[in-house]
Amino acid sequence: MGDFDEVFDFVVAGSGGGSMCAALVMRTTGKSALILEKTEFLGGTTARSGGVMWIPNNRFMERDGVEDSAEQAARYLDGLAASAAPAAGNTPERRAAYLREAPRMLDFLVGQGIRLRRVSEYPDYYDERPGGSVPGRAVVTELFDVNELGEWKERLRPSFIVAPTSLMPGLLQKPMQRAGMPYLAAALDEMMDLTAISQSWRLKLLGARIVLRTVAARLRGKRYVAGGASLQGRMLQAAVRAGVELRTQSGVSELLVEGGTVRGVVTIRDGRPWRVGARLGVLVNAGGFARNQAMRDRYQGGLPASWSMAAPGDTGEMIQEMMRHGAAIAQMEERVGHQIVLPPGAEASESKPGVQGLTAAPHAILVDQSGVRYMNEGGSYMAYCQGMLERHKSVPAIPSWAVFDHEHVRKYMLAGTMPGTQKPQHWYDSGFLKRAASLGELARACGLSPGALEKTVQRFNGFVERNRDEDFHRGERAYDRWLGDPFNRPSQSLGSISKPPYYAIAVVPGDVGTYGGVVCDQYARVLREDGSVIDGLYATGVSTASVMGRTYPGAGSSVGPSFAFGYIAARHAAHLDQR
Repeated sequence: MGDFDEVFDFVVAGSGGGSMCAALVMRTTGKSALILEKTEFLGGTTARSGGVMWIPNNRFMERDGVEDSAEQAARYLDGLAASAAPAAGNTPERRAAYLREAPRMLDFLVGQGIRLRRVSEYPDYYDERPGGSVPGRAVVTELFDVNELGEWKERLRPSFIVAPTSLMPGLLQKPMQRAGMPYLAAALDEMMDLTAISQSWRLKLLGARIVLRTVAARLRGKRYVAGGASLQGRMLQAAVRAGVELRTQSGVSELLVEGGTVRGVVTIRDGRPWRVGARLGVLVNAGGFARNQAMRDRYQGGLPASWSMAAPGDTGEMIQEMMRHGAAIAQMEERVGHQIVLPPGAEASESKPGVQGLTAAPHAILVDQSGVRYMNEGGSYMAYCQGMLERHKSVPAIPSWAVFDHEHVRKYMLAGTMPGTQKPQHWYDSGFLKRAASLGELARACGLSPGALEKTVQRFNGFVERNRDEDFHRGERAYDRWLGDPFNRPSQSLGSISKPPYYAIAVVPGDVGTYGGVVCDQYARVLREDGSVIDGLYATGVSTASVMGRTYPGAGSSVGPSFAFGYIAARHAAHLDQR
């Protein structure tokens, strides 16, 4: 090989979802693997996320007697692909590879000691479509004691998926916080349940168990993390044990090509350029471009990078570097939208309050700036934000307004505050949260037509009375109901907006990452515009045009493919799978 400072069998740029999975595959074959992360933390946006993987026909579904098959999942994905515009990352061959290899990847991780489980109920986002699953195909990790990482724990990227002690009744909040326990040792699905803790003795008992678990963990010197931090913490632990070389603050600035084949990379070591050879190939899993405003301006209509919750390193330079070597790109206008609100100071923060449940719960709707409701407020966060952007082409809808009443505030969380609690005065003073005695007064405060808003609410309340959303069918699919209130009758999704005072809050289409990038084949090899392979170059995660195309089939539709195609890439590079 060329003139390199050092050589590994496989080099990975970025430390997100599929990186450590790919490196583990290499180590099980006796090959060397190096992961290069440009920031100070390992784990990428995956570590910040909910840490869910969407894996059809997985071992845990089979164990629990939940019906699924590759054929059923293929019907689902094929139907979603047919309903959307063509997408180069979403070829039949790539979908088939995902459905075949993702369950095998999961088995591989379990064999490496990664403790995983299914979420008992997390419906697919289009569960009403042929092949959709109501129990869901979501896989998560067990809680992880980050202290098990030893010196590496300080290099794991923190997650914004945490359960604050503010979810507990007031009697327990202050003693726990005084004891230095601002967060609960709660799994992702438990956190979701806790939002309704005020309405159920079963959930109060769950809360009590979580408090006891948190206290016991603290007494035993444990520090549990959940969500993506748990997933990536376990992956980091396995990678370190397997002998994977991991380096932080070591970004890749250049791909090195000899004779048309990618042979290595240029990184930084000891403050100077460092050339690393890769005998079997280079895998790029360096994130998308959610934090690159220039790329967002070019490909995504200029939506602010400050609205993203992607990791700070999600700046797109590796996509640009692959393009420099002829890589085709696609789906660059797509993003994993996530509706957010912006309390005072939030735009400067890495995380913003996500409000998927705000207008999916009873007693709330979303309206555009004409005061008209225009979508099913339940369903996929990606579809929700796509709906906002599409509406904005004809009617101003960014921001849109969530409109709700006193009953909603009494029963449900709002931007991280507990149900029924007094909201911060600066929310009102700044205009972040509007409050009024009548809908007409609320409309004027929001700059809406009073007549239009009153008519919209009256029409919606009629649907609530008849228990059927005749405009947008909210509540007719399992996922809508799952997002709603299990204790609200007769509908988990619908509730009238009729009890003053009335409230409104501006909602904008944030995101958790982009969904387009380089085009790859079913082996995760990067392709040129003419469909030929760039030898020695693989990619996975949101550095690529997603295998899911322009839809988000279920929770974990970014993380699952990142892991699966990292697994596929490493097996192909190691000559384990050359079909």
